[in-house]
Amino acid sequence: MNAKTSLNEVPVDRDTHHRVEQFLYREARLLDEERWDDWLALMADDIHYWMPTMENRRRADKNGPYGLDRGALYNDNLLDLTRRVTRFKQPSCWAEDPPTRHAHVITGVEVFQGENDDEYIVHSTFVNYRSRVEKDNDLLVGRREDVLRIEGDSFKIARRKIFMTQSVLMAKNFNAFI
Repeated sequence: MNAKTSLNEVPVDRDTHHRVEQFLYREARLLDEERWDDWLALMADDIHYWMPTMENRRRADKNGPYGLDRGALYNDNLLDLTRRVTRFKQPSCWAEDPPTRHAHVITGVEVFQGENDDEYIVHSTFVNYRSRVEKDNDLLVGRREDVLRIEGDSFKIARRKIFMTQSVLMAKNFNAFI
């Protein structure tokens, strides 16, 4: 039987945790290798892929640093993600020719039972090192909260919340999935 944490989170067994980690590592590799169609296949039909912009607010401000009704770099469903991927693959996508090189590092993976028996809540941290042409290098760092849904022997990403540590991105462009 799983013990509950102080946040009423029910951790999963070791085998499930390992399977989820391997899924996330494979997803990162697909992105690094620009295998976007394979990456899209990991998304559930009802995916909500959300990356809010972070606002610098005082701790006493009850509005918090982000919100669904405020700015976001991504607030996408499957159709939106598919359109982004389609754009990346076009010869006219000059911002990606030559392509940006990515290295995604996923760590700090925690896996808990979701609200439904076929879902898991997954917390992780990430580093995305981006290198473009000769001297453009960017480091994107943050954390994610995913909802993974069991699909056959694997998973689909049903929800992804991406929280960047930066409130201002200094990159010349932002052509990245996290």
